[in-house]
Amino acid sequence: PNVQAGVKYPYAPVGATLPGGIQLSARKIRGVLSHGMLCSPRELGLGADHEGIMELLVEAPAGTPLVEAVPLVDVRLELEITANRPDLLGHRGVARELGAALGCPVKLPAIPGAPDDGPPMRQVEHEGTVGGVTVRIDDTEGCPRYMAAVVRGITVGPSPAWLQARLRAIGARPINNVVDATNYILFELNQPMHAFDLARVRGNAIIIRAAEPGEALETLDGEKRELAAGMTMICDGEGPTAVGGVMGGAWSEVSDGTTDILLECAHFDPKRIRATRQALKMSTDASYRFERGTDPQAMPDALRRAVALIRAVAGGEEPEGAIDVCPAPVRAQSVFVRPERVERLLGVAVESDEIQSLLVRLGFAVAPKDERLHVQIPSWRPDVTREVDLIEEVARLRGYDAFPVEPRPFRASSVPDDPIEPLKAGLRAVLTGAGLHEARLSPLTPAQDESATALANPLSAEEGFLRTALLPGLVAAVERNWNVSTRDVRLFEIGTVFRRTDADALPEERVRVGAVVTGARTPGHWTAAGKSDDYDRWDIRSLFAAVAEAAAGAGTLVETEQGWEWCGADGAVRGTARGVDADRPAWAAELYGLEVDVVVGARHHVQYEALPTTPAVERDLALVLAPGLRAGDVEAVIRETSGALLEECCIFDEYRGSEVDGRSVAWRLTFRSPGRTLREDEADAAVNRVLQVLKERFDVVRR
Repeated sequence: PNVQAGVKYPYAPVGATLPGGIQLSARKIRGVLSHGMLCSPRELGLGADHEGIMELLVEAPAGTPLVEAVPLVDVRLELEITANRPDLLGHRGVARELGAALGCPVKLPAIPGAPDDGPPMRQVEHEGTVGGVTVRIDDTEGCPRYMAAVVRGITVGPSPAWLQARLRAIGARPINNVVDATNYILFELNQPMHAFDLARVRGNAIIIRAAEPGEALETLDGEKRELAAGMTMICDGEGPTAVGGVMGGAWSEVSDGTTDILLECAHFDPKRIRATRQALKMSTDASYRFERGTDPQAMPDALRRAVALIRAVAGGEEPEGAIDVCPAPVRAQSVFVRPERVERLLGVAVESDEIQSLLVRLGFAVAPKDERLHVQIPSWRPDVTREVDLIEEVARLRGYDAFPVEPRPFRASSVPDDPIEPLKAGLRAVLTGAGLHEARLSPLTPAQDESATALANPLSAEEGFLRTALLPGLVAAVERNWNVSTRDVRLFEIGTVFRRTDADALPEERVRVGAVVTGARTPGHWTAAGKSDDYDRWDIRSLFAAVAEAAAGAGTLVETEQGWEWCGADGAVRGTARGVDADRPAWAAELYGLEVDVVVGARHHVQYEALPTTPAVERDLALVLAPGLRAGDVEAVIRETSGALLEECCIFDEYRGSEVDGRSVAWRLTFRSPGRTLREDEADAAVNRVLQVLKERFDVVRR
């Protein structure tokens, strides 16, 4: 029905392949043989409209290829923007970066047919009136600034070709001239806006307040949403009309019959928007930008440009200046930069004039003051708050490739490391030396026990608590490896656990070490005579002892009902171990008690000891231990009664069988005198003292 003589349309001949893979062929339609077809925007993949044939407002002659007649052949750059640079979510922000890098000025393109500047804006503190509508902010925390302009006498309809083409070029779908204008400003200036049908603003009022429990609103997507207390709402005189910073309401949206609009330009609290978006389970282009932070100082320019664009594409007049409700204006921040600090951090000298030139190209206002540079931070750069941030800007704009690659002289800081860091480094050396790989696991887990601390705003239901132990995460990592048929796993983690001691207090934080081993004790190799044995309980015990000794110094490993305890020279390090799966041997251990004030505070400097120059005397002592008697208790007596000549005491064998009542445990005792050769009878005398005391205390005899 919309095909007219003299108008140009896209034509797909027989043999053409449309988006989606449909290939055209000659076929009869209503008895007439059709040689091809005229196409709608949806059939060409240029939009969702399928109600009629796409009209082409071009001057090209008939028969011109479509990609030549319509500027469809284009280059699209897709940028991944990190959360700390919300200014780059708009084309102007990206243009600033390109302008600074290329040394080109940045200027917004002129709007075709834009009228002259409208009447001046008016700024009020809490409440003002525009176009007969009272605008008031009650929720100043959720909405620190709100601007509104009234445009009367517009005609809602399709946007001109240039505006539609620009929106399609970035993947946006044209809707109508008013909505297209607000979307254009959204992508160009990173400022979301919303247009209300002025005739549907009830009570001639716009009130920004927090939602009340039980309120509901039907949003533009046709869904009725339950509102929660604390959500920032845009309301008229009778109730909510939009979810602030997320989506407008269906009641007040612009329609084909709209003639007067109220254009909203606001700044919302990012945390509030993020919580609202998560609670309502909806994400929009507006919420994506508001929850990362928009530029409150750029709002007047954005509103003026939006009004000019709407008047250019939809007509209308702005009878009075926009109202700017701003209870607490934001002041520009400033930071001092020292050239000597720049040289110290970057390793090369950068002249003060060059620093000033680089920062000015990025939009910073710079003024020399004494031997420093006073830098005023532009409002669109919330990520810059410190001197080191400005030095980073100098480095990246100057070019990292401009810095020398050879090592330069470096003077270490006079500030000592945190005492826990050398301890962590030593533990990593022990564990990696044993063939383990370090894991970095998330501290967010399901509830592990009743002392777990719940998060106020969890990312997901499976990550709603802070972990109270390391082993569950390490065991889960082992199971994930098992699921993909990876049998040999050796992992450790040095991390923080959190335990809630009081419902009203912050959780207690402690550093722990966890390790898990499974599979073959040594990797497979062609030189091996056979398959390596699997890890067993004694491997994890040995690993525990090595890590505990690195943490608390030399000492004795004592087995308890809960696990093990290492009684070292610098304190006690407790831990636990368990089997993960009986069918597939896996062993895990976790050490706790690595608090700085307990272990690190008692650690001493390494003392030099010369290598021995005299021979040692060794004695093997096999003892029969009754059931229930711990080897750790027996070893403590051996060390206590052997005297100062005992250099080393270690277990090297255990035997259980019908020949002994209980078990036989064998120790190797090494005696040495640092200044002379030890006599055999001196070692024998020490062994006899040990046997006598063991007989009296535990009724232990030599096998």
